[in-house]
Amino acid sequence: MNRRIKLVLDIVIGAVIPILILNNLSEEFGAVTTYIVAALVPVAWVLIDLFLITKRFNFIASYVGAFAIIRGLLAFWFVDGIQFAFKDSMGSIFTAIVFGISIIIRKPIMYYFLVQGLNPTSLEQEKSLKSLLAETKVYRSLVNGTIIVLMVHLWTGIANFSLNLRIVLANFGTPLFNQQVAQVNTITRVALAIPEFIGIGIAAVIIRRAMLFYLPEEDDQDDSESDFWDLLKLREAQRKTTGL
Repeated sequence: MNRRIKLVLDIVIGAVIPILILNNLSEEFGAVTTYIVAALVPVAWVLIDLFLITKRFNFIASYVGAFAIIRGLLAFWFVDGIQFAFKDSMGSIFTAIVFGISIIIRKPIMYYFLVQGLNPTSLEQEKSLKSLLAETKVYRSLVNGTIIVLMVHLWTGIANFSLNLRIVLANFGTPLFNQQVAQVNTITRVALAIPEFIGIGIAAVIIRRAMLFYLPEEDDQDDSESDFWDLLKLREAQRKTTGL
């Protein structure tokens, strides 16, 4: 599937449709049923994407799938007030816990996202990539990148919790509750996504700079114009020549 189409579908199915359901269908189908349907629509989309469209079962897929399952289960936890605020912030809490544990056990999760994203196509590429990621500056950048993403999600989690606590005041199972949830989602699905993307972007820049420190430069080529795998192959050739 085209990436742009996939991004549009992610936004429409993950955010726009649930908000429309919450705002418009409570009277027709009942507040509780409407809430459950709205909560499960993005979950169903993620699982359909993993099992029927993308069909790539890897680290990232496992992470996204686990998150989707947790969201699906939480949809049936019928609470309001401070408990709902906590429940709606579980995404950020889940991310913070996973990223935090990865730092504690000295296996920064950005390492696995990076390996999956670069997608080495041979054992030789995989070995060369892991050798590069084991370099001191690169490993430190992976830890720092993981910490940055962790801190951003902690901040967005606190912001999401506060917004829910202030806006979602109605009792669960009422049309007003669904409208207030939709109101919060309208804010958080856009406003809180921006700092999360910025955090990932900053982490990516830090990691990229650390990697380039250990990669050779091609003659008459800027770093941005050189193919990463070509540079990595050249690095391995130089290491063999120098015996390092």
